[in-house]
Amino acid sequence: MVGAPGGKSSARKARPRLVLTMVLVALCLGGAAKAAGELLPAPSGQVFFGVTDTGQIEDFTAFGQSVGKHPAVIETFHPYGNTLHYAIPRWGAAQARPMLHISTVDDQNGAELITPQGIALAGGDDYLLRLNASFATRGIDAYIRPLGEMNRCLNAWAAYDCEGNSRGPAYTPYWYRQAFRRIAIIVRGGGTLADINAKLAAIGLPAVDRQAGNGLEPDALASAPVSMVWSPLPGGSPATRKNRPIRFYPGAKYVDWVGTDLYSRYPVWKSLKKFYKTKAFRKKPFALTEWGVSAGDDPKFVKRVFAWVRSHKRTRMLVYYQDFGTSNSYRIQNYPKSRAVIARNLRQSRYPALPPNPPPPPSPTTPTDPNDPVPPTGGTGG
Repeated sequence: MVGAPGGKSSARKARPRLVLTMVLVALCLGGAAKAAGELLPAPSGQVFFGVTDTGQIEDFTAFGQSVGKHPAVIETFHPYGNTLHYAIPRWGAAQARPMLHISTVDDQNGAELITPQGIALAGGDDYLLRLNASFATRGIDAYIRPLGEMNRCLNAWAAYDCEGNSRGPAYTPYWYRQAFRRIAIIVRGGGTLADINAKLAAIGLPAVDRQAGNGLEPDALASAPVSMVWSPLPGGSPATRKNRPIRFYPGAKYVDWVGTDLYSRYPVWKSLKKFYKTKAFRKKPFALTEWGVSAGDDPKFVKRVFAWVRSHKRTRMLVYYQDFGTSNSYRIQNYPKSRAVIARNLRQSRYPALPPNPPPPPSPTTPTDPNDPVPPTGGTGG
């Protein structure tokens, strides 16, 4: 686990600083860099349909063929600190806009890598700086979804266990909110180091701290074309008052999209309706960041999902969760009636096959560069 920092302010001042060329590179990629915090919306009147990433482009292609529509979004799940070396070319091959979900658990051994408090207190800034560089230098439009389902007790970053008890001071709703804010400020970038540090200081957080490599800190962070997605469960698990979604809301300044998850096994329509109408974010674009059939063929559920999207106009994205392997309970190819309903709905022009400005196709060689995150010990590199 990455621990909280301590006693590094004087050492930080003495470090040499490197003026990154990211700003110039971003400008050379085709005009002025996009403003940080951009919504990256679907075109007017349209809804992005997407699918989760298994790490294999063949699965993405097979899913698209099975539903008769090329997905416009691909959602990749990575542990904190994981490399993008393999994900970036896969996104390019998919020609789909990426959504990067960031967890705090090593996907190889299940070890916790960092706590919400650790993120908030600069315990993992090197990863955030490298994410900013990766998206800014390539001009890749992307959605960033940090620590989704933070009110689901089974997640390592959850504030409460399944009995409703606190998991400890490093996991409180306060530290979740602060962690999300720090991620948004650094990954968005768009200013000098002094500007970034001023934003952090304004909410009571320490200055940027790069820990890896030679300890150099950038003098500026380019504006990365990323959009921040906040996505709790609509009711919470456990569904207690203190585990309500609103307690984890980082604030409108740091959230571009609001999302949530819905599965046929747990069709919590009442909670979804209430969550959608929450006053604090009722003007934000809405997404089903994960949805799926998971308890047998259920065409009625799928019909209701698409009907819900049509009747809730702020819903501009829905991402099907397909899990891994051909026999898993989420694979839509195993549910012919549900698959047919999806395919029939996706014939509508409201669901575009490609997003604006898709990631560039991969080059013949693996497109790695020093700005990409370095793989952690035991990481997949996916």
